[in-house]
Amino acid sequence: MPTHNTRIKHLTTLSMTLVCVLAMTACKSTQTATSYTPMPWEDPTYDNTLPATFPESRPTEGPGAWTAWTRHHENRIKWTTEQPVDMLMIGDSIVFGWSRIGKPVWDEFYGQRNAVNIGSSGDRTSHMLWHITNGGLAGMKDHNPKLVVIMIGTNNRGDPEQHGTDTAYGILAILKEVHAQLPNSKILLLAIFPRGDKPDDKGRLRNDEINKIIQTYADNKTVYWLDIGHVFLDDQGTLKRDLMPDALHPNIPGYRAWGEAMEPMIVKLMGE
Repeated sequence: MPTHNTRIKHLTTLSMTLVCVLAMTACKSTQTATSYTPMPWEDPTYDNTLPATFPESRPTEGPGAWTAWTRHHENRIKWTTEQPVDMLMIGDSIVFGWSRIGKPVWDEFYGQRNAVNIGSSGDRTSHMLWHITNGGLAGMKDHNPKLVVIMIGTNNRGDPEQHGTDTAYGILAILKEVHAQLPNSKILLLAIFPRGDKPDDKGRLRNDEINKIIQTYADNKTVYWLDIGHVFLDDQGTLKRDLMPDALHPNIPGYRAWGEAMEPMIVKLMGE
């Protein structure tokens, strides 16, 4: 039978062990808390002096003009204000095409999902930033979409052509604005689709450079990354013209291939 001194010794040892365990746990918790690195889109501020990040409306005359752009801006605000939006798509003409040639496929995949497409043909990141910072998302502040899908950047070129880093920062600026205005929405960031017939196409290489940067924006909690570019390429990396006849924009089979490739992620992020 243990003596009184033995019991005291055992209790003392147990107490010391417990103190050590608690201390190690506290230390580990402190290390976890202090090692957290905020994602770049969590800070809503950004340098808007770069061409890719300076909000800029589209011209109504001259090169790059789209005379209906102002009306399109107003219509997009109306679409997101006059109905509940559970899924929002943001992008350039490739996304805009869901409302044109891809409309039958859009209706099939998203017609019952309270989905709205605010893609804008010819837009660069600066143009979409202008739309967003001029009331483009304001109608959804009381009902954040479950999911915002973003793909933009292939039009970000100029004279001289913008490097991938500039375009990537323009995409980051859009992420910052979307997250700041729709903080309860999940965001699905799509890799920019391949363009040009061959892997060494100048536009393809620029998009690849951008994609390597923007994939680092995903934390898979708020911002998710999805690259389905392979859907549009054969085994040699040549673009499938039966899906992208002009080597840039999908046709109806191309939009169907897109919808099918994206569907599992849509279901997951919308909680269906």
